[in-house]
Amino acid sequence: MEYRVSAPDVLRDPLVVPEKLLMGPGPSNAPPRVLEAMARPILGHLHPETLKIMDDIKAGVRYLFQTNNAATFCLSASGHGGMEATLCNLLEDGDVVLIGHTGHWGDRAADMASRYGADVRLVRASQGSSLALPEIRRAIETHRPSVLFLTQGESSTGVRQGLEGVGALCRAHDCLLVVDTVASLGGTPFHMDAWEVDAAYTGSQKVLGAPPGITPISFNHRAVERYRRRQTKVKVYYWDMFLVGDYWGCFGRPRIYHHTISSTLLYGLREAIAMACEESLPSLIARHQDCAKRLHDGLRAMGLELYAQERDRLPTVTTIRVPAGLDWLQVSQHAMKTYLVEISGGLGPTAGQVFRIGLMGQNATSERVDRVLQVFRDSIKAVKPDFAFPRSASKM
Repeated sequence: MEYRVSAPDVLRDPLVVPEKLLMGPGPSNAPPRVLEAMARPILGHLHPETLKIMDDIKAGVRYLFQTNNAATFCLSASGHGGMEATLCNLLEDGDVVLIGHTGHWGDRAADMASRYGADVRLVRASQGSSLALPEIRRAIETHRPSVLFLTQGESSTGVRQGLEGVGALCRAHDCLLVVDTVASLGGTPFHMDAWEVDAAYTGSQKVLGAPPGITPISFNHRAVERYRRRQTKVKVYYWDMFLVGDYWGCFGRPRIYHHTISSTLLYGLREAIAMACEESLPSLIARHQDCAKRLHDGLRAMGLELYAQERDRLPTVTTIRVPAGLDWLQVSQHAMKTYLVEISGGLGPTAGQVFRIGLMGQNATSERVDRVLQVFRDSIKAVKPDFAFPRSASKM
């Protein structure tokens, strides 16, 4: 039979991947140790060496989450998969889910939960702020949800949601607490067990500096028991906690085939977690917080206004209000084209309103903070030469 579709000429060209400084809200640049690990030979998804690496990762994830949960593993998906899996496993048709809305990821969680048949309710924070504990208490008492969903690090607004006291409040009202830590874990404290969080997930490509596509997740005994009491099967086979958990050896049963995991992503994530463990959580968090302060001070010195309220600022993603008369897209494009430095615009409710600068993983250093400040200043000046920087900013 004649082959009528020809091989594309573009694939005759060599692969070209430029080196960019990723100072947006993620992904961050991967350390050489992570990239080198990913170049190692591919293994089968049930080879004993692969299972050992998976066990190493489970132990490291428990440290990062500060939990002893048996049901701690990874999903073969980006951070979105963590949101899908927590909601898919813990919600059934008609269940009331309360979404704490501090930005775009509250909207995304609400959309997902509605697709799983839940009765979605929202409690909204004011612009650039987090939800206070009394606001959460009133919303729980009003809506009586079976699940409360909160985003600790809202990357669209740069808001950090406080969590202390929320877990105890949820337990008093027979409600499960689910927390998205994709943009926050490693940059701000998170204590899953001490704060009585029932389910949490994070992103591999943010503070950890591993490639996207593999998502650490953890469920405690209350979440596992909620799963056991389900009246219906989890709606998506791929997200089923017990099936994936048995693949990862979480429940004391023989390991099963669930899907073909990427061994190379496992290598990269293992080394990224190992580096975080070697640095230690206190040092990792302090480094991100110190760099965030340096960035915020530099932005204020340039006469720019930060979007998030000071008490609620997320160290890993900083949002800066776009000054009147300045085209944010031109600034972002100039930074990339001229300097190969990524500075992002807003997302969801902040689209067109803010710039976003990320400080995550190996990009959270004083040298890279100074670099992104200089590029940001020069790009603003290139796009709007008459922009009125304060005199002190001209010395940067």
